Amino acid sequence: MLKKIVLVILALIAIVLVYAATRPDTFRVERTAHIAAPAEKIFPLINDFHRWGEWSPYEKLDPGMKRSFGGAPAGQGATYAWEGNDKAGAGKMEIAQSSPSSKVAIKLDFIKPFEGHNMADFTLQPQGDATQVTWAMSGPSPYIAKLMGIFFNMDQMIGKDFETGLANLKTATEK
Repeated sequence: MLKKIVLVILALIAIVLVYAATRPDTFRVERTAHIAAPAEKIFPLINDFHRWGEWSPYEKLDPGMKRSFGGAPAGQGATYAWEGNDKAGAGKMEIAQSSPSSKVAIKLDFIKPFEGHNMADFTLQPQGDATQVTWAMSGPSPYIAKLMGIFFNMDQMIGKDFETGLANLKTATEK
């Protein structure tokens, strides 16, 4: 009887591991908000890492987080590195592309709690007196992420942060 139980448990584990291997090799999380402000007012808050404290939900994860800025003061070539508690982790961002009032592409390198190399894109599309702002992150999905994705919905987890950040951008720029 014990042997059958062990075999069933091992079979279930094997099924989960094989299923994880069939999941997509890349991921993408995206959220969009309609902000009643011109793109020219929103863009500087995204394009300058020094201003992320005004809206980014990640800036509030650790009040004692160590931050360092480098490269250009803003726009392409600007860098931002952080090291914080278990929630904030550690990593570095670099603005890879900056098109005034329309797009900011950021190379993300996470070190802790998990290593990851992704891209984040902010796209601003004017719509009359307002702007549609899209925040997206994409990258490779290594096996461990595929396995975790069976038990945790990464789109919902990261998506909530993006929704909070976009709401903060809305509040900061619609004044």
